[in-house]
Amino acid sequence: MAQLAVLGGNANPALIAEICGILKITQTKVLVDRFSEGEIRVQIKENIRGRDVFIVQPTCPPVNDNIMELLILIDAARRASADRITAVLPYYGYARQDRKDQPRVPITAKLVANIIVAAGANRVLTMDLHASQLQGFFDIPVDHLYAIDVLSNYFKEKNLCGQDFVVVSPDVGGLKMARAYAKRLHAGLAIVDKRRMSPDKTEVMHILGEVAGKNVVLVDDILATASSIMEGVTALKANGAKFIYAAVSHGVLSGPAKQRIRDCKDLKEVIITNSIPLADAGNSPKIKQLSVAPLLAEAIARTHNGESISSLFDV
Repeated sequence: MAQLAVLGGNANPALIAEICGILKITQTKVLVDRFSEGEIRVQIKENIRGRDVFIVQPTCPPVNDNIMELLILIDAARRASADRITAVLPYYGYARQDRKDQPRVPITAKLVANIIVAAGANRVLTMDLHASQLQGFFDIPVDHLYAIDVLSNYFKEKNLCGQDFVVVSPDVGGLKMARAYAKRLHAGLAIVDKRRMSPDKTEVMHILGEVAGKNVVLVDDILATASSIMEGVTALKANGAKFIYAAVSHGVLSGPAKQRIRDCKDLKEVIITNSIPLADAGNSPKIKQLSVAPLLAEAIARTHNGESISSLFDV
């Protein structure tokens, strides 16, 4: 892989190092710093002329800083005559602002896609978008990865599968994802039926499916404040569920999320990926973080070699 170059900013350096270790390549040296007034300073320290460049930069909190680092890295690679630039976004920030749900609001997910393309990216490699149709916001090829195998394998290893295990979607919108988990785990399927009372408050109405006396896992793509998960846990416990787990692709864990998880006696464990770094993982005994570096490394290698990405997820 002499022509392959992998680099990134400050969003998730540990993930970049792990990817490069799996690919058995040396990470391309790059300076990503700040000038005294706060402007981002970038310099690629190696020759990347004519190389296939992959810039690994999840746009996680601090979102705006990480997006700007990504854009400047893309521009630096383009001006350094890289042959092809792939933006590797394990987590795509602003993804939840994907439609006009109120008057006079922006579609920020589309705006971010536009500026990534304008900066000079030739393709995008991302994982578990909040909505699959976000791929259409880009005018360049998008490879969409899924963390489902990484997360479901964890439950298989713990023998949490079969008819005594139930996969639960926290809302109707997540039913497709929950069904995919249930298929892999040969488990039952249930849905939390809830009504939105305000932009930041929902009320659980019913549990659609049989959860009494069974171990369950709530599956979702993003865990931000953990309010939806907590509501689901309360409703599931009231309906007779035994041990309750949560499996989430992206652990944003903003605001009171960690405290809520720590204080919830009915929630046994939360399993997330390292698409977003978790600095104090050791201080959160209920939170288990799994690595998606092997998945991303395989996708990077296949993209570089012109091989199929979709075959990674054939069941």
